[in-house]
Amino acid sequence: MAMSNIDQVTSLHKNNELQLLCFRLEKGRDLYAVNVFKIREVVKYNGAITIVSHEPNSLVEGLITIRELTIPLIDMRKWFFYDPAIPSKDLRNYSVKRNKGEDDIVMICEFSKWTIGVRIYEADRILNKKWTEIEQSAGVGGNSGNGKLVSRTRYYDGKLVQVVDIEKMLIDVFPWIEEEKNKEMENIGQVTSTKKILLADDSPIVLKTMQSILNRLGVVHLDFINGQKLLDYLLSPDTDINDVGLIITDLEMPEASGFEVIKQVKSNADLRHIPIVVNSSMSGTSNEEMALSLNADEFISKSNPVEIEKAVNELMLR
Repeated sequence: MAMSNIDQVTSLHKNNELQLLCFRLEKGRDLYAVNVFKIREVVKYNGAITIVSHEPNSLVEGLITIRELTIPLIDMRKWFFYDPAIPSKDLRNYSVKRNKGEDDIVMICEFSKWTIGVRIYEADRILNKKWTEIEQSAGVGGNSGNGKLVSRTRYYDGKLVQVVDIEKMLIDVFPWIEEEKNKEMENIGQVTSTKKILLADDSPIVLKTMQSILNRLGVVHLDFINGQKLLDYLLSPDTDINDVGLIITDLEMPEASGFEVIKQVKSNADLRHIPIVVNSSMSGTSNEEMALSLNADEFISKSNPVEIEKAVNELMLR
């Protein structure tokens, strides 16, 4: 099952809509979802799994090879029971359960220039939604809490569908990605600008990383958990827009997406001078083309300190 093409996704974004692939981690249990734009395909896999770690706390099941591409396989159900505060916790009993001889169901996910396989119990259907129908998750409790769920919406029959923060999963599984960012951060310098940056992202882990980068650059920034909150601030009569030097926005956010932010800012004569940087984990040039076709000024791969420093220097000081 292959996922959507770029033209379809472009038109979805322009209409402030998204498509979610719904899936389950156990038979007949809760529905979860990931934006289809992050999923290349869903496959049945019965090939070899090359074990890379025999540790009972490992989140990586091993390496699998699909169409000559070797990628890490992560069991999402194990990650749901993983707690960063207890990194040595034995996760072996929490894997997705299948009957003997049944193929694994694997979502091939592409984002932040990474390709990974994610084991699930079953893929369900694709849900078309408006971003206004997506609610921010307010720290959903239980094992599925810990910031693993970023938003929620409703299935066709009104059942709850919870959207997974897949960036958080990547950082939990490969902590060295974050360590590399921290190293890169040591090489960036201060920016001299009295103007402020408006930042919007619905992932708490991404907001935290971005805050660290912008603090390191020494710029004043206001942070918003979705595009609508940023727009509300920007369009408020109490806001002095001359103080705003730059907007940095994610694309996928509840209530109003990054595309909606770009559209509203660039179509407003009083605001269109404000440069907009898209900070997105969506891989590939097609997304850059899409953001730029909507008049964004720059596209950076998710929270890259060097790219952010360059964009801030080029766009805020001009």
